[in-house]
Amino acid sequence: MTNNPRTSEDDELDEMDIEASRLAASSRDEQVEMYASFPVQPVKLTADDSFSFSCHKGVSCWNRCCQGADITLTPNCILRLSKHLGIRPTEFLLTYTLPDLHPKADLPVAKLKMGDDGRGACAFSTPDGCSVYESRPATCRYYPLGMVSMKMKDMEGKEDFFFLVKEDHCQGHCESKTQNVGQFRTEQGVEEFDRVNRGWIDILMKMASWKVMGGPGGKAPTAQLKKMFFMATTDVDSFRRFVLGTKFLESYDVAPEAVELIKTSDDALLQLAFDWMKNVLFNEPTILLKEQVLQQAIAKARTDLGAS
Repeated sequence: MTNNPRTSEDDELDEMDIEASRLAASSRDEQVEMYASFPVQPVKLTADDSFSFSCHKGVSCWNRCCQGADITLTPNCILRLSKHLGIRPTEFLLTYTLPDLHPKADLPVAKLKMGDDGRGACAFSTPDGCSVYESRPATCRYYPLGMVSMKMKDMEGKEDFFFLVKEDHCQGHCESKTQNVGQFRTEQGVEEFDRVNRGWIDILMKMASWKVMGGPGGKAPTAQLKKMFFMATTDVDSFRRFVLGTKFLESYDVAPEAVELIKTSDDALLQLAFDWMKNVLFNEPTILLKEQVLQQAIAKARTDLGAS
């Protein structure tokens, strides 16, 4: 049997593997806004609060919100849209998205590409509406709501609350249909998106807080860390090659049944990605180094520090 020649991608994956292992061995409130980058109403809404809104082909602004929209795609959005279109996430990213940085977390995300250098229509917009409506992004499902996820420093869990987004062109707010936030969320099917994306939101929220303090360890995330984050949370095809093609599984304690699952399940792989990045970025015990690897890392650290 002959060995396949190494590629530059193989070298990059190995570099990420080394960087992740190095990081794994090594009092402010946290808040991040999700699913909104538009003018907001400064009123905190709960699931029981009501508002008037309806979007349908009869409103005079039909499809206006699909022109030049600023839509950050969540990890679940990418999986859902790729599956809807019958393509792999890597192809979807290359065809329909542009890379960008989350403004508060300073971590890379994918944004939906618009026509005419960002001023034109979404690729999925048609005269009759959205051609991928069943798999539309979370931002589109939430509109006209935004969500804030917050964790106060003395709180155990996180609090999510909502707010209204009101743009001048949108006439949906003038419609007579009234619903509360909880009903709207159920109707739009956002609960699944929130559940699947929870780990990603947690990372962005914590990084947004740490950015104010200078980032993990007092430093901003490196270019290598940003590349690792984008690969793990956005490009699951590359992350699967990384997990299965490097020493990742020799380094981390991943259950055999989980290893088999991530070979075929993008959803399971995504949850592993969130756990891994929480460990790499914040040293959270969401995934553990194997004992032998950990002891080797500790011994090396002691040697580097000149300890006996």
